[in-house]
Amino acid sequence: MTFLRIGAVLFATFVLTACGGSPIGGSPTSPTNTGTLAVMLKDKPSDDARAALVTFSGVTAHRDGGDSVSLPFADGKATRTCDLKKLVGVEDFLGTGPLEPGHYTQLRLTVSSATLNFGNPSSGPPCAATIAPPAGGNLVIDVSPRTVILNGEFDVTANQTTTITLDFDAEQSILRTADGIYRMTPVVRIVGVR
Repeated sequence: MTFLRIGAVLFATFVLTACGGSPIGGSPTSPTNTGTLAVMLKDKPSDDARAALVTFSGVTAHRDGGDSVSLPFADGKATRTCDLKKLVGVEDFLGTGPLEPGHYTQLRLTVSSATLNFGNPSSGPPCAATIAPPAGGNLVIDVSPRTVILNGEFDVTANQTTTITLDFDAEQSILRTADGIYRMTPVVRIVGVR
């Protein structure tokens, strides 16, 4: 097996802000002691693919001694697809949602599908509820496991901002087998908490 040489990096920045007004993509009636979690995506150039579509179906945070909290995607949709090639030098929202103050021990990111296109770029924005794959030459990638568990402790304090940066290493995540099948085993790590 050889690694597919795609140098894509996915940064998910988790931003918690006080709810004084309307949170980004959220409800203006959120409780005053919660923050808003905003997941931002960013990418760097890759050498081969013209489009690298990744569809996410879940982002959760696990509170110490409590339950996991699902964070809604931007605009309240059930999924969010991002073309990593269009996130070069820009950021776009993956999802936002309220998060109670406390100590958190884990993040989970669920990738439901991935598609590469080596001939054509996608049309439309970098991220949306759905993005149609470009015409011709699409390679659907088998994703396993679909849920990435990121163990890392962080605290959320009311009326303060906590930012968590995740690195999604596409070069290590995507590989091509000897029989020409592409597979994705997501390699994601926490690279910063502030």
